[in-house]
Amino acid sequence: MFQAGVARTCLTPFWGVELTGWGYYMERRWQRVHDDLSATALAFDDGERGAVVVALDLMVIDVLFARRAREQIQRETGLAPESILLTCSHSHNAPAAGGLLGVGQCDPFYEEWASRQAATAAILAWRNREPATARVAHAEVPDLSYNRTRPAGLIDSCLTALVVERRDGSPLAVAANFGAHPTVGTLLRPWDVSRDVPGEVCDGLESAFPGALALYIQGACGDVNFLPEFTAVDRSHEPARRLVEAACDALKPARPMSDPVVAAASETVRLPTRRWTREEIEGDRSEAARRLSTGDLSHWREAIGRVMTNRPDDMVGRHGGDEAKAVRAMCRFHIEWTDRMLADFEERPEILETEAQALRLGDIYWAANASEFFTPFALDVRRRVKVPELMLACYANGRIGYLPDAHDIAARSYAGYQSPKYCNQFPFTPESGPAMCDAMLRAVARCREASLGA
Repeated sequence: MFQAGVARTCLTPFWGVELTGWGYYMERRWQRVHDDLSATALAFDDGERGAVVVALDLMVIDVLFARRAREQIQRETGLAPESILLTCSHSHNAPAAGGLLGVGQCDPFYEEWASRQAATAAILAWRNREPATARVAHAEVPDLSYNRTRPAGLIDSCLTALVVERRDGSPLAVAANFGAHPTVGTLLRPWDVSRDVPGEVCDGLESAFPGALALYIQGACGDVNFLPEFTAVDRSHEPARRLVEAACDALKPARPMSDPVVAAASETVRLPTRRWTREEIEGDRSEAARRLSTGDLSHWREAIGRVMTNRPDDMVGRHGGDEAKAVRAMCRFHIEWTDRMLADFEERPEILETEAQALRLGDIYWAANASEFFTPFALDVRRRVKVPELMLACYANGRIGYLPDAHDIAARSYAGYQSPKYCNQFPFTPESGPAMCDAMLRAVARCREASLGA
């Protein structure tokens, strides 16, 4: 018999905690709470196997965060770690909780507390299980997003939606999966705590399905933003409104699954990387040291700023219009990342081990990884997966930064060349993304093979 339960706990940070992902060394301690952050969990089982999905209103989490939460959930529920999915909305108005160099100081007390709150949501959802049914559907939602890495680049406009209902037909939980960088509210309110577009989607779904708790599952958005026009105050609510309308319309004709199978699979995938050269490291370090000692601001946009930010002039604005301050922050970053890398870069293996995970609930599957996944890989997984419905869950169970495609790697872009620096990693290679796709597909295939009584 299929059962499901939901629960929610608070993740709103304490006073003095920095927000993340909006510039280097900004000391971006929040000033207002625009809307509260949460951990929202959906737990389910088929009578033999169970799983839980925890949607976190955080930018990223690291492996330690995921391990702490999973261990606590496992102790209280008996669920194996591969049955526990922790995935972030990637809000840039949330605290630093993943150890990214320079883009928000982590608060260890907050990180530990937040991991316990995530675990608490999962444990309560598990304890709250009751007989239920589930319906799933998908829809295309065009003209919401664009590929920010290249003209006319690929986007994934697929929205997947799930509603779980109690025996009496009343809604228990609703989930939506879409991929686009949630920075609409960040541009409008950079010093506010906020869930951004994912939070507005959840609020809209909860209004449309009274009594339900909503989860937003962030998809592949490493190279995708919501369209720039939505950062205007009078249009900022449009993405959420359209996603909610599309989810509701898609779910209306969807029929309940009969006896949905629950399954989970996980594997450690070994992603190839390539070692930094000493010339690359020392080049960054010498330029930073020279500019710091001389105050030289000439041609920084074409030099130190070329890959450190997608929009160099925006970085100046985020430092209060002080160009010298912005450049000093970027130079400080180069000194600190090279300090870390020079300690052991010649001995590190050129393989990065990370997790690929899949969950199944009847006709719907979650395929998860810890990266900022690029759209060509997402579309490749969709094309090859051969399952009825799919949610791509990124920023999940850890953080490995951007996983760019060959185009961005060759271009030495922000995703291909800067992200590894603040993650304290080696750069990915053109083979890295396809290796992740293959691992995700293997995990989904293992879930697909599951059947009741197996």
